[in-house]
Amino acid sequence: MPEFRIKRVYDAPAPEDGFRVLVDRIWPRGISKEAAAVELWAKEIAPSTELRRWFSHDPARWGEFRRRYLAELDGQHERLEAMRKQAGGRRLTLVYSARDQIQNQAVVLRDVLEGL
Repeated sequence: MPEFRIKRVYDAPAPEDGFRVLVDRIWPRGISKEAAAVELWAKEIAPSTELRRWFSHDPARWGEFRRRYLAELDGQHERLEAMRKQAGGRRLTLVYSARDQIQNQAVVLRDVLEGL
């Protein structure tokens, strides 16, 4: 079972990141594909546009965002399993662009992956 980490896309990639997966629905501003150094852009498992706009990284909405995002992920188990397999046993690093390092979709997704 791979180890799961989360990391901002704006932080420099490192060999210990292993398999890097971007988990944003839209490409991060101001970063090239080379600088992002992701092996997979999993926009289909990112929060829906509606949910992302509603949350707007408001800490007061975190609990409800988490609940709604978990509901969106509920039907994505095959995609999540496929992503784990693509990592090939390497560490899987979920890369995101949010400024908040504690309340973002990568945190929720890591928790789901660890529970599979």
